[in-house]
Amino acid sequence: MKTNFTHTALTWLGAAIISAACTWGILHYNKTQNNTPVPSTPDGVSITQTNYAKLANIPHSAAETDFTIAAELSVNAVVHVKTTYTAKRQTLPTDPFFEFFFGRPHYQEQATPQQQGFGSGVIISTDGYIVTNNHVIERADEIQVVLNDKRTFTAQLIGTDPGTDIALLKIDADTLPTIMFGDSDQLKVGQWVLAVGNPFNLTSTVTAGIVSAKARNINILNAEMKIESFIQTDAAVNPGNSGGALVNTQGQLVGINTAIASQTGSYAGYSFAVPTSIVQKVVADLKQHGTVQRAVLGVQIADINDQLAKEKNIQTLAGVYVNNVIELSAAAVAGIKEGDIITKINSTQVKTVSELQEQIGRYRPGDEVTITIIRNNETKSLTVKLKNKQGTTDIIKKEGDIQTLGATFKEVSKETAQQLGITHGLQIKTISNGKLQDAGVKKDYIILKVNNRTIRTENDLKDVFNKAVTGDTKEKVLFIAGAYPNGKIAYYAVNLTE
Repeated sequence: MKTNFTHTALTWLGAAIISAACTWGILHYNKTQNNTPVPSTPDGVSITQTNYAKLANIPHSAAETDFTIAAELSVNAVVHVKTTYTAKRQTLPTDPFFEFFFGRPHYQEQATPQQQGFGSGVIISTDGYIVTNNHVIERADEIQVVLNDKRTFTAQLIGTDPGTDIALLKIDADTLPTIMFGDSDQLKVGQWVLAVGNPFNLTSTVTAGIVSAKARNINILNAEMKIESFIQTDAAVNPGNSGGALVNTQGQLVGINTAIASQTGSYAGYSFAVPTSIVQKVVADLKQHGTVQRAVLGVQIADINDQLAKEKNIQTLAGVYVNNVIELSAAAVAGIKEGDIITKINSTQVKTVSELQEQIGRYRPGDEVTITIIRNNETKSLTVKLKNKQGTTDIIKKEGDIQTLGATFKEVSKETAQQLGITHGLQIKTISNGKLQDAGVKKDYIILKVNNRTIRTENDLKDVFNKAVTGDTKEKVLFIAGAYPNGKIAYYAVNLTE
């Protein structure tokens, strides 16, 4: 009995050893051949090696969980931006004559003690160019930049773009540490990113999170031609982080941290960054022209939801619906019509308004793009030559250039002067999109006085304009008195800061 049991046990033990050896050999062979375990789904059904290879084919940076290299590459190139500004308060109106003519009271401003603001910025060139948010510096009388090595510089403001909340600064320094620009288009939802900045004045702070959404529109920018197509992350961002860096795990800049979604003003789970696809174009324009060369398609658009699709008999939800096409716009000239559905800009698919705005925002007036549309359930491709907001392909001048008035001028003719009983005047020859038109000025209007100075020539107007723009007062306004050829007297207030 004992002998039989021993013999049987030995037999079973030998079989088990041989079986284990075979199993180990097979697994070892699979491992050496594929270097990847064959997984299975939760219900036990195995995933084929081919399908698993597709699922596992993700960028290394998305799987990387060691953030030390990315932090080291970025922290020295993120700066502390400190602003000093004087808050203004308005007193009661003091000039009834002004109120009578201009339809609004004239306020005197009283200065209050200087106040300070704080934010972050990112060094993008070794010679001292720094990108930050417009809202960090928009009220600043003085801007100081503190580097991570504690050196302090006074910064020059190169230009701003309220439409994307980006501003460009310059400090007098060289051989500075920088962050390399990355490709925000390659970011994927679920990928790790780091937010680097100075929350609550805590310098050189790094937090980590994932990309939780892309092309997010949260309707926070207050600008005429705003572009909101934010990267949404759950990396902790707080007051003071604005203007700081959003980097991938390779230490490349993929966004500029701009806003948080919060009921309290502090981080509550989501933050938003301007993607570098927009930042790079804005920075290039600000460096070259001092203002952004914004391309305009010339359409009024809307996201497609289920209700609109049923109402308009639209067969897809992936696209942007054209509500209206502006006359003589780039879209109108190219043949885009009301009711069209825009699905692609060049080869990039656009499913929402924010995605469309982001794509158009990468181009300049005069650039040509191929736009794919669906019309009557048929797909068409149209070539569109983009224009600026004034309806041309010309370079838009920086705020402070008289061309922002949007008009051309001529001296009033002797016949018109005799008819009106005047001895001088500067007449508007043509008028287009610009500050004069925004104020309600019409073609042929004759300017007689601006800011209480007699205007005879265009040089007179330029002189008054330049003084208004470069003056100390924050409210830069042209108060214009004049008349139309039919004898109607008219007064206008042209705000140069809006």
